[in-house]
Amino acid sequence: MAAVYVAAGSNIEPLSNLMRAQSELARIFGRLTVSPWYRNAAVGFAGHDFVNFVLGFDTALAVHATQAQLREVETLCGRPRNAPKWAARAMDLDILLFGEAVLDEPQLKLPRPDLLVRPYMLGPLADIAPDLRHPTDGRTIAQLWAQFDPAAHEMIVVRPAATVG
Repeated sequence: MAAVYVAAGSNIEPLSNLMRAQSELARIFGRLTVSPWYRNAAVGFAGHDFVNFVLGFDTALAVHATQAQLREVETLCGRPRNAPKWAARAMDLDILLFGEAVLDEPQLKLPRPDLLVRPYMLGPLADIAPDLRHPTDGRTIAQLWAQFDPAAHEMIVVRPAATVG
């Protein structure tokens, strides 16, 4: 079993799309640990605010099979597969960490490189897994978050943390 952490985000009907994604992921993977949900400004383009959270679960699936399940949930929530990288999203599900896996493939890099520079990924991960060690950096997620400037990207809690499934 691998401990998996996934960032979820949406800025197109975000609350309903994220609820649907969370429900589907609980159906597929079972018990989820879910961070608080945060509203924050779009990054990389001008658009509506995003709502983001991080969820964790354990799976016996291989990393690519897990990624395929996430893509199916994105599609179910209305995300076309050919969506541009920097644009509005009905659903975005990104694997941040997959156990201790370190991968550098064109479609999958683990740990996710922007985890260390995106507050809407790192902050929610620190909420649910503060003592987890980053596989390549070696510091805990709490240590990494403590060194981040949270004022650089305002995040407003819109829903408290939960355990689902």
